[in-house]
Amino acid sequence: MDFRRTHQAFRERWEKTDDKMCKNSMSFHLHSTLRQEFFASYLYLLEQIPLVKLYAVTCEFIMGEKQFYYRAQNFYRDVPASEEGMMGGFVEISEVDLEGSRQFLKKFVGPGKADTKRALDCGCGIGRVSKGVLFPVFETMEMLDMMEEFILHAHECYLGDYADRVVTYYLDNLQDFTPPLDRYDVIWMQWVACHLTDRDLLEFLRRAKESLRPNGVIIIKDNMARQGCRLDSVDSSIIRHLDIMKSIIQKAGLTILDMQKQEGFPDIIVPVWMIAIQ
Repeated sequence: MDFRRTHQAFRERWEKTDDKMCKNSMSFHLHSTLRQEFFASYLYLLEQIPLVKLYAVTCEFIMGEKQFYYRAQNFYRDVPASEEGMMGGFVEISEVDLEGSRQFLKKFVGPGKADTKRALDCGCGIGRVSKGVLFPVFETMEMLDMMEEFILHAHECYLGDYADRVVTYYLDNLQDFTPPLDRYDVIWMQWVACHLTDRDLLEFLRRAKESLRPNGVIIIKDNMARQGCRLDSVDSSIIRHLDIMKSIIQKAGLTILDMQKQEGFPDIIVPVWMIAIQ
């Protein structure tokens, strides 16, 4: 990527802009243009200064952590507790997604690998991944989500007989959650890392590492940007480039065991990658 010209244009265009005018009188269009041009300029600096690569999306860019997390929770209040709701309107790819996850998981469980005693499903929603991927493998499950409606629907309706094998439901946010030590064979994080700031994701991965049993693995499955980072202001999520995700993982003191792109999704969908780490 070459953002040198954009970087220089940004500096020349906005360096004499009156701060007070920008703060108090900025039109929506100007505000949007400023943010887009700033981020392109920032990506140029990202290439030139390795030190800033860790936090590619800063609290300033997402307009503050509290607002970032509040918007996500507010968005999910309107999402129905159903497979359609969990898939964001792409329910037709649900089975393709689950099959890809099942095949990827097989690489890391079994003799000489992770045990099958217990897994944690982070951002579990109504339990779509737990039901379709994790329950057939693990003896017991623990499930975490920030939306009480989703957890209640999972337990009372969606999971059926599988609900009897759930040891604990956690109603919590990942940025605040500390998993118990030495407890899980697999921690599954699907479409939830994108809802954490870089700093909170790094800190959660550090805590999650301490909660793994011998040979345990963390599996992240998430949208990955084709370049840079992109903030989705609708559901308040961050789509990171794969290299940025790898940098955060490494800074958290974890090792990448394997990475695989999810196949079978339509081109309109952002690329989805699975990453196994420990």
